[in-house]
This record gives sequence, C-alpha cells and structure tokens, in this order.
Amino acid sequence: MHGHRPRTPETERSRRWFMNKALLAGGVAAMATMTGCSSSSSDTASSGSSAAPSGMPSGGPGGGGGGMGPGVSQTKYADVVGVTTDGKVVEDLYAIHSTDVSTDALVKAAQAFLDGLSTKERTSCTFDIDADEWTAWSNVDGYDRKGVRMGDLTEKQRDLGYALLGRALSADGLARTRGIMKLNAFLGDSNGGNQKTLTEGHYFFTFMGTPSTTKPWGFQYEGHHVAINYFVLGDQVVMTPTFMGSEPTTATYKGEKITLFRPETKAGLAMVRSLTSAQRAKAVSSQSNGNEDMKAGAGQDNLTLAYEGVPGSGLGSAQRKKLLDLVRVYVGYLDEGHAEVKMSEVEEHLDDTYFFWMGETEDDSAFYYRVHSPVVLIEYDAQAPLFYKGDTASASPSASASSDGGGPGGGMGMGGGTPSQEHIHTVVRTPNGGDYGVDLLKLHLANDH
Repeated sequence: MHGHRPRTPETERSRRWFMNKALLAGGVAAMATMTGCSSSSSDTASSGSSAAPSGMPSGGPGGGGGGMGPGVSQTKYADVVGVTTDGKVVEDLYAIHSTDVSTDALVKAAQAFLDGLSTKERTSCTFDIDADEWTAWSNVDGYDRKGVRMGDLTEKQRDLGYALLGRALSADGLARTRGIMKLNAFLGDSNGGNQKTLTEGHYFFTFMGTPSTTKPWGFQYEGHHVAINYFVLGDQVVMTPTFMGSEPTTATYKGEKITLFRPETKAGLAMVRSLTSAQRAKAVSSQSNGNEDMKAGAGQDNLTLAYEGVPGSGLGSAQRKKLLDLVRVYVGYLDEGHAEVKMSEVEEHLDDTYFFWMGETEDDSAFYYRVHSPVVLIEYDAQAPLFYKGDTASASPSASASSDGGGPGGGMGMGGGTPSQEHIHTVVRTPNGGDYGVDLLKLHLANDH
C-alpha cells in the first residue's frame, strides 16, 4: 500500500460462535456453554485472548450489527477504502494541518502506560502503524483479541491505562467507557458469574506505531460493547471507528447507579420530533425498526451505503442546530479540543448531512436512526435482549433465548425477541477513507516519510 517496506499480514482472528438452534432451544445451559459461562477462569487469570470456548455475537449473527459474526470477515488494512455512498471515495476531504490542540499530554500518557508494562506485555500489544490489527475489532464478547488485557494487569498498570483514556477522551467519554465496562460485569454477575468475557477486566489495549508528537501512531481499546480506534498524527486525531453499546443500559453495580445512552436517545428523539410532516415523509422509513439494523459495525470498513432521509439543506435553522446537537453527543466523547475540531468539519458539510429514522418516536420506543455525511456516519440501534430481561436492577437470561423463533439463533437478540432501550448499539465512522486515519497516513507517507 505504501511502498516504504514489506508488509507482514497479521494472523486472521478466529471466529468461534455456535449458531445451532438446537443448542439455543436448550435454554440457559446452552447459553452458558456458548458464552463461556461454565468457565472457571477468574477475571485476573493470565491470558492474551478470550478464554471463552465461543463467543455469542451480541450484535447478531452477521451483517453490520456490531459483532464480526459468520458471513462477515475482517478487511485487511491495506484494502481499507472506507465507507462510501457508491463505492467511490470523495477526494480532498482530509488534509494534514495543525489543529492547535496539543497532543503532548496524550503522548506522555501513552508512553507511561507502555513503560509500565513488562517486556513480554509490551511486545504482545505493539504493532506497525499500518498493521491489520486496526481492523481486527469486534463487539462480540467472546471474540479472540490480541494485546494486553486490563484484568491481567496490576492496579498501577490499569491506572496508567485509564489515565491514557482520560487524556484521549472527554470526561463524558471516559465515564461512558467505564460505565459500559461495569455493566458488562453486572451482566456477567447476574448470569451466574465465572464468565471471563463478561467482566470489567476483559478489555484490551493494542498500540500501532510508537507514541510521538510528530510521527503517526495510535491505539485501540476494545472489548464487549466497546471498540475505540484512536489515530494520532502531530496534533491531529481521528477517533473512528468507535463502537459503544450496552446490555442492560440501566443498572446498579457495586452501589453505583449507571444509566447509559440517554443523551443519544433524547437527542435523536428531539431531532425527529422537530421535523414537519413533509420532512418526516423523507426522513422516517415506513419500515419498522428490526432487531438489528446497524450497517457500519465491525467488518464493514468498505461499506457502500447510500444517503437516506432528509438532508441538512432541507432543514430550518433550529432543526439544523438540533442535528448538530445530535452529532455533538457522539463527537463529544473525544477530548474537548479535538471534538471542536471535528464539529467544525461536520458543520462544513451540514447541507449534505442526512438524517434517517426507523421506528416509533415515543420516549420509551425502540428505534434506529442514522446521521450520514461525507465526513461522519453515526448509527444508533435499539436491539432485542440477549441476556437481560425486565427493568429491575438484576439481569437474567431472556425468555427469547429458549424460544424457537425464526432466523439465525431464533432469539437472544439474534433474529427474535423484541428490541428495547435496554440493549443499544452505536457506532461512529469517518467515511471516505477517514477511519483509522487511513487517508492522513497515506498523505503523511506520500509527503513526509
């Protein structure tokens, strides 16, 4: 791709999920086998990858719903084109320039984390800047991951990892990430415990390149319902693809009440409710939202997705502000300075920013929406429960898990069951070659390397 050195492809990751409906019909025991519930390994057991014998994809059996399930394969980094509307990249959207937002503290935090690792740990989590490790992420809890696992590190090492995330993300972004991790552990505890993949510790750091204030580098933080890809070049930052989700979205964990995705839900509803009848005719699909509508999840790095809905050019000034407010909720999980840089970029293309909706519009409705422009793609998708049932402070295997509904898996949020706001997936991408900083890296290698 770049011609500056021979490339060594990374080993393809294994895909380990069981989709046998007979097992699903077996109910809780089958689920325990399929998600590693029967594993006796603890959260702090040493491992560089998932210990679960298989991973039930929370995002569905395939498609773009978040998990890289059967029928979806990893795109090699050298082959990444990016999300486009018609297979053709819109040129000249991105450029190497100064943002005047320092990354010095971020670089120091990344280096401090790496310096705190043992030689073996550091070797296990560092890759070339153009490694296939960038695209090898998944929402699935039992996905076979590389890198250093937070649950295997010392408390001091973990604190350095959180300090890095604190520099890369806003306060809200860090709180959101930690909340997802805690609710992942809540879900595991509520289903019997002893599930290594459903803990606070089953999240992994990998690094591409070496932290630098001048040369390109980045990191990936990934686990169940979290995948943050963070590329840095000088004082420019790209934090996409970023996947965030949770099941449940509200619970009390170790005395802490955690509620996730309310800003995304409320901002989406505010936007759709602001539309006139004529605008709704363009923006709101006649199709009801299904169990899994996300298009741009893991394995969809070269997705072709046409614009749908109402464009920003067809909105009034108050509506355009609501659209920007919606985008800001997601962009706002990036550190404040770089979030403002990104919002300026989004605003430049506001006329060509489309808003699309599927589903009802009540406060508690389960719905899907999408914001799509040349420089940003956001999806919100309320899905059917996989393990969680009810609105109490405890979780249990969903009744749909033992049903024999249609579609792959027959239930468990995989073609059956009823979507709700207790299982939400979101993803943010930078279309036209922006993801993983691909376009910026190309420009850097062509002009500065």
